[in-house]
Amino acid sequence: MTPTGRLLRTTGGYDLVFSRTFRAPADDVWASVTESDRTARWFGPWQGDAAPGRTIKVQMAAEEGTPWCDMRVEACEPPHRLAVSMTDEAGTWHLELLLTARDGTTELRLVQHLDSTDGVGESGPGWEYYLDRLVAARTGTPPPDFADYYPAQRAHFTDQAAALGS
Repeated sequence: MTPTGRLLRTTGGYDLVFSRTFRAPADDVWASVTESDRTARWFGPWQGDAAPGRTIKVQMAAEEGTPWCDMRVEACEPPHRLAVSMTDEAGTWHLELLLTARDGTTELRLVQHLDSTDGVGESGPGWEYYLDRLVAARTGTPPPDFADYYPAQRAHFTDQAAALGS
């Protein structure tokens, strides 16, 4: 697997940015990233009242032990933007999903907002893996194997951090 994620410096830290393009309308891709029965196919199911300012429980279906974690919905602007903060044993993750539709396709950008580049060599391959699981779920193909992502893609992300001087 070839990694695609880019690490960018921002005024507040760093953004780790990933993109996938789907031959589908934005509403359909939005459903894949917001409806529990569809998120269960690639990320994990969730429970609760998903609304801005509320916290839901998300099960990490591809992680060892399939743990549950809290996810706070920071913003929800269907079908274009979802911002969440997810808390698990590794800390708090600040994420945005941004959808842009054009010419019969929808681009999904996942952005992880970071204070530092610590751990980028681990989280980068993880997001590549999860987004490729989304692609597999949408196309009906078998999900990828995490062993194809980590540690093979680690250097792609740590090299970007080094180039930014972090």
